[in-house]
Amino acid sequence: MPKIRFVETVLRDGQQSLIATRMPISDMLPILDVMDQAGYHALEMWGGATFDSCLRFLDEDPWERLRQIRAQVKNTKLQMLLRGQNLLGYKNYADDVVTEFVKKSVENGIDIIRIFDALNDVRNLQTAITATKEAGGHCQTAISYTTSDFHTMDYFVNLASQMAEAGADSICIKDMAGVLTPEAGFELVTRLKDRLILPIDVHTHATSGIAEMTYLKVAEAGADIIDTAISSFAGGSSQPATESMAIALESLGFETGLKMDKVAKIAEHFNPVRDRFRKSGILNPKVKDIEPKTLLYKVPGGMLSNLLNQLTESNLQDRYDDVLKEVPKVRADLGYPPLVTPMSQMVGTQALMNVLSGERYKMVPNEIKDYVKGLYGRPSAPLNPEVVKKIIGDEKPITVRPADLLAPQLPVFTEEIKPYAKSMEDILLYALFPKQGKDFLGRREDKFYDVPVQKINVTFATE
Repeated sequence: MPKIRFVETVLRDGQQSLIATRMPISDMLPILDVMDQAGYHALEMWGGATFDSCLRFLDEDPWERLRQIRAQVKNTKLQMLLRGQNLLGYKNYADDVVTEFVKKSVENGIDIIRIFDALNDVRNLQTAITATKEAGGHCQTAISYTTSDFHTMDYFVNLASQMAEAGADSICIKDMAGVLTPEAGFELVTRLKDRLILPIDVHTHATSGIAEMTYLKVAEAGADIIDTAISSFAGGSSQPATESMAIALESLGFETGLKMDKVAKIAEHFNPVRDRFRKSGILNPKVKDIEPKTLLYKVPGGMLSNLLNQLTESNLQDRYDDVLKEVPKVRADLGYPPLVTPMSQMVGTQALMNVLSGERYKMVPNEIKDYVKGLYGRPSAPLNPEVVKKIIGDEKPITVRPADLLAPQLPVFTEEIKPYAKSMEDILLYALFPKQGKDFLGRREDKFYDVPVQKINVTFATE
């Protein structure tokens, strides 16, 4: 009987995709014991946008969240998502910061670190791969899956081989936009299993309406693991539902290892949590919609809704289709980057500026300039030379690994946050999110940290 294992994403990507990572730890703690007994391969519960949201919206220490979950989850592996040299932020960090962050993640309870790079530049993964292995963690490198004339099956198989040579313990096909078709998924997994002896995990989103069919075909091709979300936080821009996929695959002869009575209790717990977010308006019904345009424009569902929100706020929603048509053009000009953080935000913003300014590349964000200069890494396809000239003139892009240009940063961060940091975890929290991190640590250490100073004028009466 073939086996297929499940990664449960409700604690990270499931809730990130539907409620912008607003779920507090208090919604998680009561059900962790049951989740630990349900037979999952792993619980994805950290990384991605969790760090940012904990600090910015929930007034939580993300490190403490990890420690609390680890204290209750004794048997199941804990998994996180890491953006390679970007860690959990939106820019490259020096190697000393990357190494220390990975080390502390494993020390505090992470078992599996899924590492990806927005450009599939393996150079941007190497430091995190080495650090994960040295810390005793399982290193899963992720192919950022996308489609273009340059992103062929040979390209992805060769990329996975490079990742294996770099030290990966397993490979994830990370389909953040939900554009991996059943046919392509079957072929890619088949070829990876033929080339490599590593476990293969497939991650997709239900945005375009084909994810369940894709999971069936990758399971038939020999995938070892799939990512799903408990039904309460499944569907739309999240993953397919855990229960539905388990029942379907088991009826077809696969052994999932899941205990369905425990899985049912997990759904019972998260259903009222979902309803609360729906009632508050944080769970927008639109994110549960199927969006087949994803398959036409290769744009992730979250990016579609963000573009629409931006235009609606400016009363320019009638330009939505124009912007949507501009996104693939910008992506082609920029060497077909996978539309994953931070590239999805950057490409979307540039498309928006091109449409609203009436002239392509008249306005260019600094991030796009840096990308064209090579400061994000090596694109997988050539950039449009005319666009490059328009953006950076005659300046020559760098060809070295971007982090090679960065001096060690930890000593600087340590000194800057010295008044409030009590541990290396505090320093790293500040390093990744300086403003939010400093404010969080400042409030923790000084009860008067953000109390406004009031000036009082006192006058004394004289006789």
